[in-house]
Amino acid sequence: MKAGSRFLNAVSAVALSTSMVVAGGAAVSLVAASAAEAAVIQRVDVRGASRVSPETVRANLSIQPGKNFSNADIDESVRRLFATGYFSDVRISVSGSTLVVVVDENRLINQVVFNGNRKIKDDKLAGIVRSRSQGPFSETTIEGDIQTIKDAYAAIGRSDATVTTQTYDLGNGRVNLAFVINEGDRTKISQINFVGNNAYSDGRLRSVINTKKSGPLSFLTRKDVYDEAKLRADEEALRQFYFNRGYADFQIVSSEAVLDESTNEYTLNFTVEEGERYKFGDINVESTVEGVDAEELKGLLETRAGAVYRAKDVQDSMSEISRRVSAKGYPFARVTPRGNRDFANHTIAVDYLVDQGERAYIERIEIRGNTRTRDYVIRREFDISEGDAFNQEVITSAKRRLEALGFFSTVNISTAPGSASDRVVLVVDVQDQSTGTFGVGVGYTTGNDGGFKLEASIEERNFLGRGQYIRIAAGGGSDSRNYNLSFTEPYFLGYRLAAGFDIFRNEDNSQDFYDIDSQGVTLRVTAPITEDLSTTLRYNYAKYDYSTSVNQAEDQAKPPADQDISDPYWDAIDGSPWVRSSVSQSLTYDTLDDRKLPREGFYVTATQEFAGLGGDSDFYKIYGKARYFQTLMEDADIIGSLSAGAGYMTPTSGDLMVFDQFQLNANDLRGFESGGIGPRMTNGDEIGGTTYFTVSAETTFPLPFIARDAGFRGALFADAGTLYGNKVDIGNDDVEGTSMSWRASVGASLIWSSPFGPLRVDYAIPVAKEDFDEEQRFKFGISSSF
Repeated sequence: MKAGSRFLNAVSAVALSTSMVVAGGAAVSLVAASAAEAAVIQRVDVRGASRVSPETVRANLSIQPGKNFSNADIDESVRRLFATGYFSDVRISVSGSTLVVVVDENRLINQVVFNGNRKIKDDKLAGIVRSRSQGPFSETTIEGDIQTIKDAYAAIGRSDATVTTQTYDLGNGRVNLAFVINEGDRTKISQINFVGNNAYSDGRLRSVINTKKSGPLSFLTRKDVYDEAKLRADEEALRQFYFNRGYADFQIVSSEAVLDESTNEYTLNFTVEEGERYKFGDINVESTVEGVDAEELKGLLETRAGAVYRAKDVQDSMSEISRRVSAKGYPFARVTPRGNRDFANHTIAVDYLVDQGERAYIERIEIRGNTRTRDYVIRREFDISEGDAFNQEVITSAKRRLEALGFFSTVNISTAPGSASDRVVLVVDVQDQSTGTFGVGVGYTTGNDGGFKLEASIEERNFLGRGQYIRIAAGGGSDSRNYNLSFTEPYFLGYRLAAGFDIFRNEDNSQDFYDIDSQGVTLRVTAPITEDLSTTLRYNYAKYDYSTSVNQAEDQAKPPADQDISDPYWDAIDGSPWVRSSVSQSLTYDTLDDRKLPREGFYVTATQEFAGLGGDSDFYKIYGKARYFQTLMEDADIIGSLSAGAGYMTPTSGDLMVFDQFQLNANDLRGFESGGIGPRMTNGDEIGGTTYFTVSAETTFPLPFIARDAGFRGALFADAGTLYGNKVDIGNDDVEGTSMSWRASVGASLIWSSPFGPLRVDYAIPVAKEDFDEEQRFKFGISSSF
């Protein structure tokens, strides 16, 4: 029997037994109950209600004057009145043609207060308890509130918190309610142990799970908080890790959390059985659905004979086949993989069977656990809704999209029976996590104009729980300032279109002959083409104001006698604003397995831009970058990456301006300042170039003698690049660096996956450079892999 049914039966039993006493004896009560089976009352007499009006009591009765009622109606009326929370006892009886309802009112709560709480503020506790000011004083509700408060403290690592209550009688049936909290000490995780693992070390497996050992900054990340749900999520993470590396027989024998009460610390123990490592054997597709060609579907498979077995490849193949078959008009088609293990050769042959599955429909989607993220943010990641055909592969794709958002620490989707045999309920359990970061960047430039450059930024990826992205950044050095604001709505007008804008303002006083103030805005919208491919359209507007530098003598700002003062370069110096209006389009291909620490996959982006929609700039440019990640040594967690970039531009009318041409920044070619290489005037002012190439190789690795849970990694890298070509009319030939001279640098990095976001320190030494290049050997800032 369900708890709710037991509660209803208990309430009915109390009500009927009480009515016996009121009636004066068991025999009389039984007669009254029997008569009630077919009785009709003429009026309802409410007794004992003082703060609650008699009309409120009558409104919660299922018995109405002039209508037949039964004992079932009495039970329902008692249940309704108890459910209001206003009454501690309810008694219903029949006296002649009158229904007598006697109630004992609960006291009313005048005020709810919290005492002893420091780690969780009053407003948050008030939001999770059900007891409210001006609400009824209910022992049952208060007991539930006590457990809710304990759960909230357990979620921040204070499992031994205790909660008691105190009441202060104010008279007239009103009380003040105080929850007295002893927060206790914070529980920690001292050890995470693995037993039975031979292929991968404990350190490698600790990097897989989300739970971490306690450290000095654990209070910021909360990843050292033990929770049963998190333990189950860690188990699933371990399974996926092994399944995607060939260990198809992997299983978790046991997992436990042992609390040392003397130190208030947990020890997590995982006992695993890895099994053998498999490769894919023969791959085949079979179809029993008329009109579906199995041979046609083979081209969609991600699995290849001879490759290391990966459960992800099997799942991706199932998803591709399911989408193709559904698009052909078979929404109930089911794709089932059948694996045939060859234990001698350690291979798994996979047959994908496409057949007609059972007809089932989604009755409703029930979302639980999201305390911050809005329901609709989760629902829109599903390509199905209530009433649609149930399709497991579509649901699996939705789960992957929810995980990729980065809003949740855990995402679980299960099914429950619906109201009919062909109806199912989707249950989506999520757990919100922090999505805000604070970043800081520091760079140091050598040379005559050298010095520190700083940047600070605040980023929120789930703004107000709406799934929106916002970033505010400001920075600068002794001779520059820059400000940026970005906003993205990921589902514009209810479609899977990411629309947003970027606003910037820059002040640059680093040039010898002039100062530059620039400001502008970019409007953009991104649309998915496939799961891995997307396109972005942008409109870009920028305005540049040049003025003569106050640090230069007046005659230095004047053009030479033989120089036409109508040339664009000198027009700019004289203060004429220059406007660029352009449109651009990008393609992005992304197969990275992890956005924070990619271990395998490609990230490729290519952009073309056309300027000439009004404004003063007229050009066409095309540029792009590709980066490939691959794990070099699995257990040592050594990751290698290769990247290459290129760009070319040409004017479509007239000459280019300085700020239209390409500039390489300090991330493109480490060891050099942004704008530190390429064509420039002999006085040192950079003017950019029309063509560039960059290449880079990097390997990252965990730092020795430091626990991997701390999130520190090292890196070694080598960069090379060139920027050349010049189509700016500067009025003379005093330009250098126009040749295709390659620069190169080598260096090392320290990377920290901090609670504030990924931070990185680079130190690079140029090994091939020109005399006029500007170096920046040291750089500290937000880590960026793309």
